[in-house]
Amino acid sequence: MTSASPAMLPGHPVAATSEAGVHLRAEAFSVFYGPFEAVRALSADLYRGRVTAIIGPSGCGKSTFLRAINRMNDLVPGAHASGRLLFDGESIYDPRLDVVALRRRIGMVFQRPNVFPKTIRQNVEYGPRLHGVSTAAALAETVERSLVRAALWDEVKDRLDDNALGLSGGQQQRLCLARALAVEPEMLLMDEPTSALDPRATARIEDLIAELAGTYTIVIVTHNMQQAARVSDYTAFMYEGLLVEYGDTDRLFTSPREKRTEDYITGRFG
Repeated sequence: MTSASPAMLPGHPVAATSEAGVHLRAEAFSVFYGPFEAVRALSADLYRGRVTAIIGPSGCGKSTFLRAINRMNDLVPGAHASGRLLFDGESIYDPRLDVVALRRRIGMVFQRPNVFPKTIRQNVEYGPRLHGVSTAAALAETVERSLVRAALWDEVKDRLDDNALGLSGGQQQRLCLARALAVEPEMLLMDEPTSALDPRATARIEDLIAELAGTYTIVIVTHNMQQAARVSDYTAFMYEGLLVEYGDTDRLFTSPREKRTEDYITGRFG
């Protein structure tokens, strides 16, 4: 990995770095579904232009935390949060926050491709149109740029007006990535983006993550520890809603500081 091993702050599994490098900061941040605390007082800094992987067994709070970053949990009845979650120093849960504007800055790719039953072109144009882009030239430029970034342009440039549902699973997932990139986000959230894909399509997505790193801050939830080791600069291990350990990926996988982390990555549980 290109990033240096971060120091650990006393009492918190938070990697220390310069303030300018922090893109997202969680301070004793919790997420509740009714009375159930799914994420428990999580504190961590996520760094601008870096890839952070979140690993842990099913039900440990990984996806809940990911969805909290762009307020997707608002759609869940009874869900609420406490503590602080800061994006570029501003509270994500400030009642005055424009959530639509937040989701433009923080894009998301889900576990299964969720293409719209529209043309390939219309899928990519959807976000820019929603945010006021209307001229044909600007939309055409956005479609090409986004599909190029998602490594899909050469495969679909001659059939942009075909129904997106006719694409393969791997192509659909890259189209979802292109759709997220079309609104020029600063951060990309990826929730198990390759779990429904074959090995070849998975490798394409992982290559894309490597290409996009640096330009975007990327947070990926994955059950695949080998994938976390391949694609990320930093890794966070969660267990039963707690952030157990967080640090440089190479260090965490080769010399974990916590017994629970070691047990998980060596297959003793989870």
